[in-house]
Amino acid sequence: MTGQAIPIRGQKISAGSGFRAAFVAAWALSLVFYFMQYAVRSAPSVMVPELTAAFGLTTLGISSLLGLYYYTYSTFAIIAGASLDRWGAKYTIPTGVLCLAVGIIMFGLGISWAASLGRLFQGAGAAFAFVGAVYLASHGLPARYLATAIGFTQCLGMLGGSAGQFIVAPLVHGPITWQQFWIYAGIVTIVIAVALLILTPRQDVSEHAKTSIWRMFDPYKTVLSNPQSYLCGLCAGLLFLPTTVGDMIWGVSFLRQGWHIDYAEAVNRASMVPLGWVIGCPLLGYIADHMGRRKPVLIAGMALMLVAALAILYLPPNSAPPYLLGLLLGIGSGAAMIPYSIIKEVNPDEVKGSATGAINFIVFVMSAFAAPAYGWLLQKLAGGGALSLDTFTKGGATGIAAIVVAMILAFFIRETGSAARQAH
Repeated sequence: MTGQAIPIRGQKISAGSGFRAAFVAAWALSLVFYFMQYAVRSAPSVMVPELTAAFGLTTLGISSLLGLYYYTYSTFAIIAGASLDRWGAKYTIPTGVLCLAVGIIMFGLGISWAASLGRLFQGAGAAFAFVGAVYLASHGLPARYLATAIGFTQCLGMLGGSAGQFIVAPLVHGPITWQQFWIYAGIVTIVIAVALLILTPRQDVSEHAKTSIWRMFDPYKTVLSNPQSYLCGLCAGLLFLPTTVGDMIWGVSFLRQGWHIDYAEAVNRASMVPLGWVIGCPLLGYIADHMGRRKPVLIAGMALMLVAALAILYLPPNSAPPYLLGLLLGIGSGAAMIPYSIIKEVNPDEVKGSATGAINFIVFVMSAFAAPAYGWLLQKLAGGGALSLDTFTKGGATGIAAIVVAMILAFFIRETGSAARQAH
């Protein structure tokens, strides 16, 4: 049947290539959604003084407020995966985008309770971004390109994370207020929701799980009964902590209060970490696909991440070129996306959405608990005083420990690359 044209809901695909153009187009638009959710996730790091003043928060308070995002993100990752397997992408993903838009606007109202609720809405809506993008990619692209597609997806997300720092900082300290940024960002996100609703193709009902709403979470029994799923989730979750908590909440503060760098330069340097992901995610994904091996690339990325993190924390300030270490940390961190490919390969094809939802749940439950815990640790180390380099250096040891533990777990993950499958 190679090369035969097969009609699917008004389109034609090549059975030999495995490409489905409508899903690829929807995946491309879902990358814009993912870009936006990462931008609003990281944007608060450049307005910590403004948020602290507006809401009257302490170090622990601001960390807890921003960390609310991860509570709903992790919970709704499960719901997003199950919803995609049950109903498909046509309405599921746009609903997530609209939820994100509501949360963004609420955060910009400048009211404490609305900001908290808005951050929860942001996390709930954002949970559909990566799970939805991977779902669309896995339906639109051949399996041999999946790790590359996942890496490219995360690349666009982290580009949004970087933009949420180096683009948002001059905006909120120049032409617009921090509240206006959130209102405008919410309006843009509504436009994305409408565009995705129009572009995402309908799927044949035969592609959906034929279960009741109450049984739509059954695929998670398959995913969560597999020990490899937990290894993938824990490994990825530990690798995310230095970026989701270390850089995206405290990166600018570390450079300003620890290294005493001026605000604009601190923002530029902190944005190098997510910018490194822009390079590292697709690069490491491509190498893993090209080699047909996942684990060597995963461990090599961890090693690079560990060296960069040690240098940032323990070398004297400015002992390396200004943007190099953050960039290297980000490139190495791109390895955190490889377990996302592995978990889909160690579980059956019919639970693709749920497998991604499960790993996202594990990853961001860890971030949800780590964000306030790290804020509490910094406050305790500072003894109630101002944060200092010594405070961040001691607190940062937890990030080093996370990378080391992830490296140990990686050795127990099953190799699922094409070379390993062919060998068997």
